[in-house]
Amino acid sequence: MQGGSSAGKTIAILLILIDIAQSNKNKLISVVSETMPRLKRGAIRDFMNIMQAHKYYKDSNWNKTDFIYEFETGSKIEFFSADSQDKVRGPRRDILFINECNNVPYDTYTQLSIRTNEFIFLDYNPVSEFWVHSDVIPSLPHDFAIITYKDNQALPQAIVEELERRKGNRQFWTVYGLGLVGEAEGKIYIDWAIVDEIPHEARLVRYGLDFGYTNDPTTLIAVYEYNGGFILDEILYKKGMSNKQIADVINNIQQALVIADSAEPKSIGELILYGVNVLPSDKGKDSVNAGIQYVQDQRISITKQSVNTIKEYRNYFWLKDKNGKTLNEPDVAWNHSMDSIRYAIMSLHNKQTAQEEIVLARNRANINRWKI
Repeated sequence: MQGGSSAGKTIAILLILIDIAQSNKNKLISVVSETMPRLKRGAIRDFMNIMQAHKYYKDSNWNKTDFIYEFETGSKIEFFSADSQDKVRGPRRDILFINECNNVPYDTYTQLSIRTNEFIFLDYNPVSEFWVHSDVIPSLPHDFAIITYKDNQALPQAIVEELERRKGNRQFWTVYGLGLVGEAEGKIYIDWAIVDEIPHEARLVRYGLDFGYTNDPTTLIAVYEYNGGFILDEILYKKGMSNKQIADVINNIQQALVIADSAEPKSIGELILYGVNVLPSDKGKDSVNAGIQYVQDQRISITKQSVNTIKEYRNYFWLKDKNGKTLNEPDVAWNHSMDSIRYAIMSLHNKQTAQEEIVLARNRANINRWKI
C-alpha cells in the first residue's frame, strides 16, 4: 500500500485486520513499526479509535503491558516495535502488518516475513526507492495499490487545503500529494543515528525553540553534548500553545539556556517575564544556510521517541524550481524542529559567554521588576 499523506493507509489496513480477527478463530496478527513511540502515536492510537468508534472495544481484552488485544474469537492483534530484536526473531504469526515500512531495515523485514504463515501488509510514503521496490515487488507475488488524500473521504477540508497549498513543491507533491516515488537527491541532512535514549554521561547544553500556533507547531528540542557530537531529544511539537504554556513546560524540565526564533521578539520578552532564560537566535545574512552547513558537519544522533523530528529530518529537502534545478533554499514544510536544532547548535558555535551573561542578567532583572 503505497500512498501520500493523509490517504488513510494505516486505518484501511487496520480495519481489514480487525475484520479478520473478528471473523476467524485463533489468528495471531502482528502490527510492527519502527519504534514503540511511533507505534503508540500511530497504529495503536488508530486501532483504539476504530475499536471505540465502532463500540468493539473492551478494556478487559486489552493487555496494556504487552500491547495485545484478544477478540472473542480467540484471535489476537499484537503491537511491537522493529527494534525489539527478541520479538522480531521470536515466534511465528499468521498475518503481519509493517506500518511505515520504509523506516524498517530490509533484514528486519526478512526476519519477520520468514516467521509469517499467511500474508503480509506493507504501507509507506514513497520518499525514495527502497527494498520494497528493489526486492519485494520484482520477486514476490503481491497486490499493489497507490492511494492519495483524494481516496480518504473522511479527510477534513482544512487538511486538503494544507496539502494542496504545496503543489508548487515538486518533491513534496510527488510523494505526499500524488503518492509517487520521490527523489532522495536534495536531502539536506544525512547519516543521523537514532538512539534509544540519552546516555547518562551526556550533558544538556541548550534548548532550541521555534514558535508556532495555528498552522505550525511550537517545537522545543533539547541538545546534549556527548562523545564529540550532539544528541537531540524532542520535548515539544504541538500547535496552539500560548507563551505561558511554553514557559510552564520549560520551567518544569532540566534547566539550560533556550535559543529562540529571533523573529518573535514579543514572545521572547513574554518568556523572560515568565522566568525563562532565553536568548534570540542569531539571524544575519545567510544565517540559515550557514547554520545548515554547520549542523551538517556535526555528528548528530536523535532519540527514537522524537517521532515528529525524525519525520522532519527524513523530509527536509532543498527546494527545486519548475525545471528541477535545486535551489539554495530549504523546504519550509518540514523546518520546525530543524530550525530549533539549528538555533541551538549554532549558538554553541557562535557563543560569546560574557555577552550571554549580560543578557541573562538583564533577563533576571526584568523578571524581578515584573514580580515587584
